[in-house]
Amino acid sequence: MGLPLSRLSVADVARHALSTGLVACISNSTVWRWLHEDAIRPWQHRCWIFPRDPQFQAKAARILDLYERRWQGQALREDEFVLSTDEKTSIQARLRIHPSLPTAPGDACGARIRARGGAWADLAALDVHRAKVFGRCEATTGIAPFSRLVDQVMSQPPYDTSRRVFWIMDNGSSHRGEASVRRLTQAHPRIVPVHGPVHASWLNQIEIYFSIVQRKVLTPNDFPCLEAVAERLANFERYFESIAHPFEWKFTRADLNALIARMRSRYWQRQHLKLAA
Repeated sequence: MGLPLSRLSVADVARHALSTGLVACISNSTVWRWLHEDAIRPWQHRCWIFPRDPQFQAKAARILDLYERRWQGQALREDEFVLSTDEKTSIQARLRIHPSLPTAPGDACGARIRARGGAWADLAALDVHRAKVFGRCEATTGIAPFSRLVDQVMSQPPYDTSRRVFWIMDNGSSHRGEASVRRLTQAHPRIVPVHGPVHASWLNQIEIYFSIVQRKVLTPNDFPCLEAVAERLANFERYFESIAHPFEWKFTRADLNALIARMRSRYWQRQHLKLAA
């Protein structure tokens, strides 16, 4: 269409149809009704609905089992724990150029930002059944910073004397693949690394915690220095633990299997329609 837009509204589509002479008259509601009735709805696309990992179902299912305190068909014991871990990168300290002003029309925030005061990476692990958070600020992500987070957690009770500690993680460069599994288990034999499928961050409960941090701690961004950011994050961890309960995770292995079955059914229906046409 040649428009400087990344997304089109219903009004944009109607306007384009009129300007090209495709129709003589059309309303926004008519365009919306046609789009809603169409089989292809790109605005409803969610990338995780289309698994890219050939082992998506198996990898996702074992994480969902852990959230229900099960592993390989067996219930976890009292001295076995489940941690969800990841990194939140580029947490900046931004400085104001003037004191806060009353919010004006069209102005989402009265603060005027002067400069960036550097950035942290927030590495964190969440005990999903105890709502306990372990975090640390590092100048960058990587194998060494992540190893320091693991050491921080595994050196304190109850994890230092536990039977097993399951670490749920994505496939980021700090903890990717079999090399990461060997490195973690050699340093801490009690650890059981559990990698999720690629492009499935929605399975990792630490992302819920990071979203809370973004809303309640980092927005608006008003910190005089990086040390103030680190202090706020550390204080919030303690505050969160004082009020939080484990997240009520309702999506189970059974729900996953039903979803995958529906996706396969729809796929074969589309293939059959293509052949019939």
